[in-house]
Amino acid sequence: MTISNQTIRQVVRVSVGGDRLRVVLSNAFGTAPVDIGAGHVALRDRDSMVKAGSVKPLTFSGSATGRIFPGATVLSDVVELAVPPVSDLVVDLYLPGDLGLGPSPVTTHSGASQTNYLSATGNHSGEPAMTVERTAGAWFLLSRVEMAAGREAGAVVTFGDSITDGARSTTDMNSRWPDYLARRLAARKGPAIGVLNAGISGNQVLGDGAGVSALARFDRDVLMQTGVTHVIVMEGINDIGIARTNPSPSAADLIGGHKQLIERARARGLKVYGATLTPFEGAAYWTAEGEAKRQALNEWIRTSKAYDAVIDFDQVTRDPAAPTKFLPAYDSGDHLHPGDAGYKAMGEAVDLELF
Repeated sequence: MTISNQTIRQVVRVSVGGDRLRVVLSNAFGTAPVDIGAGHVALRDRDSMVKAGSVKPLTFSGSATGRIFPGATVLSDVVELAVPPVSDLVVDLYLPGDLGLGPSPVTTHSGASQTNYLSATGNHSGEPAMTVERTAGAWFLLSRVEMAAGREAGAVVTFGDSITDGARSTTDMNSRWPDYLARRLAARKGPAIGVLNAGISGNQVLGDGAGVSALARFDRDVLMQTGVTHVIVMEGINDIGIARTNPSPSAADLIGGHKQLIERARARGLKVYGATLTPFEGAAYWTAEGEAKRQALNEWIRTSKAYDAVIDFDQVTRDPAAPTKFLPAYDSGDHLHPGDAGYKAMGEAVDLELF
């Protein structure tokens, strides 16, 4: 997808509410600067429409325009806007130049399970009913939204692959397992705990592919997140599946990668929880050799006590009559990803006392 002299309207689900926020934009993978001609935030009404009275301009170091240099991030100035917990926030960015037309890679998150909107030509940032030229199922340049919260507040990063990203969940329904966890945390009494979804479809522990490896991105996507206190790690099924019958990487290799993530999290004072890998027999890249690796990695996660706690998603989602497969009611149909019911079961299985 390319953007040229257009406005992109992006929808994000905020887990923790508040009355002050800022937007963080990223050009992490770009090799050329990206100019922001204008920006706004607003509460979402429906579809591409926003609540007119909630529209607030974004500024960057006091300027209505901004520039994201290659490899850099840009923080907006603080915006005063009352945002309810577990609600939709709209971020508008007017991009006067050409994004995706030149050689510079675009920093994006594809497979967002969220419809975003691209305007007709020109600056339409902040318009309550923006004229939409086309839609996109991805986020562009948008790294995160940070909400101001009390001193006792915290955040859990859900760190994983497509199963954390929410692949094959229903678009626009916020049916990923971290979404269900966020709703449960928001509903309970006590300090606010945000949920930051750092799932990337196709991600691997050890190898690059769909995004850089878990080991390569852990600092940026977990350790550098503002307010992070906990991390849930669910990674490895793609390393296993892509290898198919190849003995490398071995279960021991994957365990070594997990140990690295654990040590790096603990060095920053985080609580780190391990989630077992869900069943995948019947998936396109399932093999008996891969299944043996999955079982070995899961057994280590359950019994080694290396993690501060274990979240046993395998036990939650497997078919008792055929434990290497999903329970049929939880299978999206590709035998690798849960459907909405499976994601719901996962999100509801997480013990809130861990936070």
